[in-house]
Formats: sequence, structure tokens, C-alpha cells
Amino acid sequence: MIETTTLTNQRVYPLSFTGKGSTYFGIAIVNLLLTVLTLGLYYPWAKAREMQFLYGATEFDSSRFEFHGTGKEMFKGFIKAILIFTLIYGGLVAGIIYEQMVAGLIWFYLGLIFIIPLAIHGSYKYRMSRTSWRGIRFGYRGDRNEFMLLFFKEMFFTLISLGIYGAWMAINLRTYVLSNIRFGNASFNYKGSGGEYFLLNIKGYFFTIFTLGIYMFWWQKELFAYYIDRLSLQHGEDNIKLKSIATGGDFFALIIVNLLLLIFTLGIGFPWVVARTMNFIFSKIQVTGDIDTDKLVQSEGAYTDATGEDMSDMLDLGFVI
Repeated sequence: MIETTTLTNQRVYPLSFTGKGSTYFGIAIVNLLLTVLTLGLYYPWAKAREMQFLYGATEFDSSRFEFHGTGKEMFKGFIKAILIFTLIYGGLVAGIIYEQMVAGLIWFYLGLIFIIPLAIHGSYKYRMSRTSWRGIRFGYRGDRNEFMLLFFKEMFFTLISLGIYGAWMAINLRTYVLSNIRFGNASFNYKGSGGEYFLLNIKGYFFTIFTLGIYMFWWQKELFAYYIDRLSLQHGEDNIKLKSIATGGDFFALIIVNLLLLIFTLGIGFPWVVARTMNFIFSKIQVTGDIDTDKLVQSEGAYTDATGEDMSDMLDLGFVI
């Protein structure tokens, strides 16, 4: 159901996560056993099953998302990713064997830096294409070469500024990626400022030190709000806006309970931690706007190459949205 909240057709769109830790635990145990028994080869199928559970337990406007990625698709990407990393590490090993350590290290680090934007671009292209809601696929329309040029430009400025430009790099990359995501015939927009993000982190860093770590939870709250509040979905003249309603106290309770759950269960409680965190995230995002979701139609094509997704996993790059 969509609830009308004002006389200007603004609506509140329900957003929630209904997955249970016990269900996720069962999936995780089977995935772990099969991955161990197959010496890691089952990992792509395990990842697909995990994503199907997490996306399928997430509801927007009373309809669930679906993840259509398969273990077979991810296995093909997994093999390609392994070959790419083997080539990169092989150059390092060759450098050690032939006493060309400097050349080997240069090859290794340049190789890793080069594949990071490829992994990000490929991961978004695959993940978005394999995600749908009411049969409407998401899509990522970023251009690979354009994104790589942006990435290396931002990396250059970050290096010559001794890391200070990192805040601008993070926001500029986030803006490019999120603003190229489509939801059927609607498009996402993200508007952030590197300067604001820099000051937010400087304040968070020093306040956390001065309060002996206590401010860390409020810093996390501000980062979450900065990511969420600047994201919107546009469909013609209509839009949907996201807003964080989380507090520092909310983050304190979430993180402390999650930490205790992991400690006292010796890690076995991890599936419940994931479920609690997902439930927290979606319950703390308020979604309002005037888009008639019934008017959203399919506009994005399918993309099944999971190489970027698997490289992103191996590099532990994470995923936004």
C-alpha cells in the first residue's frame, strides 16, 4: 500500500527487510559446507543463493526485489577473475624468481590499480541488470572508458595531495556511478560535495578522538545520512526522495548488540547480525515522493557477465545501493 501523506500527492513508500537470521543461518551453513567440500568451487553458487535471499527479503511498496543472477553466470566470471589475478600475481612471482623485485612490484600494483575501476564498473553493470522489482529490471549505463578516465584522474589528484583529495574522489565516483543507475524508465540522481564530505569526516575524526571513541556512532549516523539524503529517483517531473531517520543512539545500539552477538556466539551469530543490520538500514530510510510506481516500465536490457562482480569480491570493494 502507498499512503498519501499530504495534499500535494506526496506519498510514503514502505521499505523494509523481512529476512530472518535463522533462515540466513541455514543458507550460510549449507553454503559453507559445499564450498569447503568443493575446495571453493561452489562459491559462485553460494553467492547467488545469498543474494537471492537478501534481495528477496527486501520489500519496496509492498513488492519484493528479485535477484536473477545464477551460480553458472558467476562461476564463469569467477574463472575469468582468477585468470586475471593469476596474471597479476604471476608477474610479481616472476620478478622475485628472476631477481627483478622492483619490476615485479610495479607490475603487481599497477595491475591492481588498473582492475579496480574495471571491477567497479563490471560489478554495477551485472548486479543492476540481474536485479528487478515487479518484473522491472535495474540497469547501469555508465561508460567503461569514461569511468576509468575519471577514476585515474581522481586517483592522480588524491596521490599528489597526499590523500587530502580522497574525499572529493569518493564523492565524484559515487556521483558518477549512482547517477548512471536506472530503475526501469526512471533514473537515480546523487548530489554530494567533496568539500562537505571532507569537513564531515574531519569533524568526525577529531570528535571521536576527543570523546575517546564515543562520537564514532554519531559520525556513522552522519555518514549514513550524507549517503542517503542526497539520493533520489527521477521519473519525468516526478521524483522519490530518500531520507535517513537514524540517530547516533540507534547506531550505538545496533553496533554494540551486533558486536556482543558475535563475541558470545564465537561468530556463529553472524547471520543474525546481517539480518539485524539489513532490517536496521531499511527501517531507518524514509522514502517519500510523487512517482506512480505503476507507471514504471521495462527499459533496461540483460547483462550476464559476472567477471566484474567476482573481481569486486576478490578485491573486497563492497557495493553501494
